[in-house]
Amino acid sequence: MTTNSSSLSLSSSSSSFSSAACGLSGSPSSSSSSSSSSPSPSSLGVVITGATKGIGLALARDFLREGDRVVVCSRQQASVDEAVARLRREAGCGEAQVAGLRCDVSKAEDVKAFAAFARDQLGCVDVWINNAGSNAYQFTPLMETDASKLAEIVETNTLGLMFCLKECMEVMKAQPPGRTGHIFNMDGAGVTGSATPRFAAYGATKRAVTQLNKSLQAELGMMGIDNIVLHMLSPGMVTTELLMSGSDTKIAKFMINALAETPEEVASFLVPRVRQVVLDAEGPRGTEGAEE
Repeated sequence: MTTNSSSLSLSSSSSSFSSAACGLSGSPSSSSSSSSSSPSPSSLGVVITGATKGIGLALARDFLREGDRVVVCSRQQASVDEAVARLRREAGCGEAQVAGLRCDVSKAEDVKAFAAFARDQLGCVDVWINNAGSNAYQFTPLMETDASKLAEIVETNTLGLMFCLKECMEVMKAQPPGRTGHIFNMDGAGVTGSATPRFAAYGATKRAVTQLNKSLQAELGMMGIDNIVLHMLSPGMVTTELLMSGSDTKIAKFMINALAETPEEVASFLVPRVRQVVLDAEGPRGTEGAEE
């Protein structure tokens, strides 16, 4: 397979889905929502960063309901433990199907340890979703933003993404022949280069995601590595703490709730399509290499 990149896009206004590179289009279809804890022939090994709340948690839940095995992370171990217990309960799965580890993606040593943990838990990583992100929970003009908050945004969204990409590509590169790893990087406001007033730093970090995808695609091709595929994942406007932190009036909160999708709605739309991209690329796969 030739290394490529693609985009999965969910629009809050029209709920339209498009992926030219994958040849997919149309409206959402229902998933199988399987709650079985036994891996199926099409079971995937899935890693999701920043997955203890919001869209990350919702994505993890839906992958589990499809029968996939999932590894999650967050900055606080208590949050990870709570999320893993909740996922096992809500998805009706066993201990072997979902696991988690504390990881601050802005710390290289944390990401390295998390990638090794995910590899040991899953055997092979089929899907790695870089969902962790920060806006430092404030929407203010750049010149009024504290330097430490700016550093947090860039270190999490850009440097953290680079650390995650470096480590997950190392894991995927070493996987058995014929086992392709798919990396999905989350976009966000600013990804197209449009203005993002009052959260300029966040927008700048999201613009960087597309450049990273293109550069890594070229690097992988130059290195002759053809078992890693990069994608952009676009959830659209989602009602999360990150978004609501910028709504400082009741009217603003009402408008966001009226226009944005819930994490559960977005996940139910995206998960079947992520799985379709992966399984269509190589057909149903087993669970070889996975530890029981």
